[in-house]
Amino acid sequence: MFLRRLELWPAATNTYLVAPGPGGPAVLVDAPPDCLDPIREVLAEHDLIPVALLVTHGHVDHVGGAGHLTAHTGVTAYIHPEDDFLTRNPTDQLLTLMGMVPPGDFSPPHHYRELSDGLSLDLAGLRFEVLATPGHTPGHCCFLLADEGVLFSGDQLFAGSIGRTDLPGGDYPTLMESMKTKVLPLDDQVEVMPGHGSATTIGRERRSNPFLIGEGI
Repeated sequence: MFLRRLELWPAATNTYLVAPGPGGPAVLVDAPPDCLDPIREVLAEHDLIPVALLVTHGHVDHVGGAGHLTAHTGVTAYIHPEDDFLTRNPTDQLLTLMGMVPPGDFSPPHHYRELSDGLSLDLAGLRFEVLATPGHTPGHCCFLLADEGVLFSGDQLFAGSIGRTDLPGGDYPTLMESMKTKVLPLDDQVEVMPGHGSATTIGRERRSNPFLIGEGI
C-alpha cells in the first residue's frame, strides 16, 4: 500500500494520500488550507489520480482547503453532516481563532456526500470503514482500513494525547465514550495516523497515553 503524509499549514495538519500502490487512483484524507499544490506534487510524482477526499471533521485546519481542492481536482468530499455548522463556515472559524482571514481560498466544498457511522466506502481499491467518533466535534469521524490495519484518527487520538474539547461543539465525556466504544476495541497492532504529529499504534496508546491510563478503557 502507498501511504504518504504531508504536514501542512501553520497548524501542522497531516494530510494523507493513500492508494493500493503508485500509478493509479488515490484517496486523500483531510484538506487544510493551501493544500492543493503540495498534493498535486505528490500525485504527479507517483502518477496517482485522486478519486475522493475523506474529511475527519469540520475544523478549518482540516477542511479549509476542501473547496479549493475539490474544485480543481473534481474529487468528491465525504463529511459528516453533524459538522455542517463548521464545514460551511471556515472563514468564521479563522476570524474566531486568529482574529483575521489570511489570503487564500477558504470556500467549503459545494457538493459532498454525507458520512454515517458504520458506512463502508470502496474507494480506489481500498475499503474504508467509517467510525463516527464525536467529542472533538459533533461530526468527527475516523477512517479504518481494516485489511491493512490502519486507522486515520483525525483529532480523536494522537501519540500521547487526545483531541481538545474546549472548542464549539466539543465535549470531553463524549470523546472518551467514543474512545471506549470505537477506537480502543481495535487490535493493538493497528497503526494510527493522526491529524497532527507522528504515527503511533493502538497498543502503544493503550499502554502509555496519559489521557487513557486509569480511565477504565
